[in-house]
Amino acid sequence: MSKDGARQRLMAPHITAKKGLETIVSLTAYHAHTAAIADKYCDFLLVGDSLGMVMHGFETTVPVTLDLMIMHGRAVVRGARRALVVIDMPFGSYEESPSVAFRNCAFVMKETDCGAVKLEGGRRMAKTIAYLVERGIPVMAHIGLTPQSVNVIGGFKPQGQDKSEWALIEEDAAAVARAGAFAVVLEAIPEPLAARITQNIAIPTIGIGASKACDGQILVMEDMLGLSPKVPKFVKTFGSVGEAIELAIKEYSQEVRAGTFPETAHTYTTFEVAEVVDGPDERARPSRGDLSQGGATKKTKISST
Repeated sequence: MSKDGARQRLMAPHITAKKGLETIVSLTAYHAHTAAIADKYCDFLLVGDSLGMVMHGFETTVPVTLDLMIMHGRAVVRGARRALVVIDMPFGSYEESPSVAFRNCAFVMKETDCGAVKLEGGRRMAKTIAYLVERGIPVMAHIGLTPQSVNVIGGFKPQGQDKSEWALIEEDAAAVARAGAFAVVLEAIPEPLAARITQNIAIPTIGIGASKACDGQILVMEDMLGLSPKVPKFVKTFGSVGEAIELAIKEYSQEVRAGTFPETAHTYTTFEVAEVVDGPDERARPSRGDLSQGGATKKTKISST
């Protein structure tokens, strides 16, 4: 491949190589515009199945489908340019067998051009993780609180609160690392346990409710922006975007009803219609840019009525 055609995004090995050298920053992303913003600051973006709850109104992540993940994954890949894009495999798409997991993971990667997938589960998924990595699919693991198992564990509950549970969670971390995962998400576990895991495995730990002892951090973007009405204890809100949106919509509705919007500054006095330039295959339809002040397309001005 030529230098000009080389892939410029971060890849899974780049994330692994940051362990012990640089703190890893990540967020979830579900559409192109926010992905483009977060891309400037994040090492990887996760198209999380949490989109089912924060965007589509589901009570859990269980109803999320493969098609839904692919649709949002495509949008994030189009919006991001530098960050690694990781896509969550939804419930029911990978647990049956390693071969089923490979078929679905390969389909997701081909359809979205993402750089990796994420699976929930520790020891029970180690065989599948190894099978996928051996066949060219980078895998991020996820242990501790695994939201797709909410109906088994009885809710979104922190894990490892009893020290007697620690050994199994540590075994989960060691198993996914041995299987070839390039990183592992630790969700809702105590800081001392997260510190032990981070010290004892060779791959980066990405914390969400697992303290700063981890090699990196991730949050759901809508939660940290202040868009979610209720957030877990481990979320810090870094913005008040929900309030800003409501104020903007309130002001818009008031101006429309009062007749003060649109004003002259927002109104066309002439219409600019794009002409055919390069032949009969070029359709004379104005783009959004053609209706703005600029635009390179040849235009004809037609008086408005």
